[in-house]
Amino acid sequence: MPDKPMTPETLVQVSDMRVHFPVSKGILWRRRHLAVRAVDGISFDVRPGETLGLVGESGCGKSTTGRAILQLYRPTSGSVLFDGQELTQLRGEELRRARRKMQMIFQDPYASLNPRMTISDIVGEPLEIHKLATGKAKLERVQELLSMVGLSPYFATRYPHEFSGGQRQRIGIARALAASPLFVVCDEPISALDVSIQAQIINLLMDLQSQLNLTYLLIAHDLSVVRHISDRIAVMYLGKIVELAERAALHRSPMHPYTQALLSAVPIPNPKTERQRRRILLTGDVPSPINPPSGCRFRTRCWRAQERCAAEEPAFLEQADAHWVACHFPST
Repeated sequence: MPDKPMTPETLVQVSDMRVHFPVSKGILWRRRHLAVRAVDGISFDVRPGETLGLVGESGCGKSTTGRAILQLYRPTSGSVLFDGQELTQLRGEELRRARRKMQMIFQDPYASLNPRMTISDIVGEPLEIHKLATGKAKLERVQELLSMVGLSPYFATRYPHEFSGGQRQRIGIARALAASPLFVVCDEPISALDVSIQAQIINLLMDLQSQLNLTYLLIAHDLSVVRHISDRIAVMYLGKIVELAERAALHRSPMHPYTQALLSAVPIPNPKTERQRRRILLTGDVPSPINPPSGCRFRTRCWRAQERCAAEEPAFLEQADAHWVACHFPST
């Protein structure tokens, strides 16, 4: 698969990245050298100040991709360039310094905050780790961050169990911003929240991006949310990126069958339009990432699949202006 070209304004470039988890259950499994191919050769870039949405079904490798970029999971192979620096080669103190510029907002606000730490300790921990502030200066910075995410500065002495899910996620966002990062991975930041709170968090993320000139990788399975906040969208299926395009182009003219199926499942507010449109119902289950299909991985569920799809893996090519697709028979 050819790498996507890196432009001068690229902040993050991922090239042919793979993340495989060995399966070691039992002697027989170890002898067969099996592995879960969570991410299996993907290439994309993220430009400064933009939001790149990464969408797909559960288990397709979205969260693994985000964590591998930050080196929370070490890629099995491939390259991750951040601001011109190769992250996969960094260790120890060098990696810690690089991580100051990269942060993550986790999916579950109930599991991502230490219940034994006060909010001041949670939000202020990055300040101490990166030696940015201590004592009174740290407390003032924590209070500033809490105000920035819409919480009272006086909450600093409280504990996580005293807050709702939406408030906890705001605390997680404040923690992610503590070290003034350039790049933030948002790993399904609203999926665990009530619907009434989701719009507030999305609006907060957009406001913070505008104020602080942040760059986001937004991981989600809700295409309506991704369409609202993203500049470009990458569609992932079973460890592979199958389509990448500008937000408007992807929704106006999706080229990959899987993208078309995903978009057909997004509800339309107009009842008349909703009744008239054609829904695409995929048959079968997602194949195992331990033993994915040969050729195109989507072929077992694709209504356009032909013999070539089983014999040859489709290349990730630019089919239109800034519209990349991995399909032998893309819609045009």
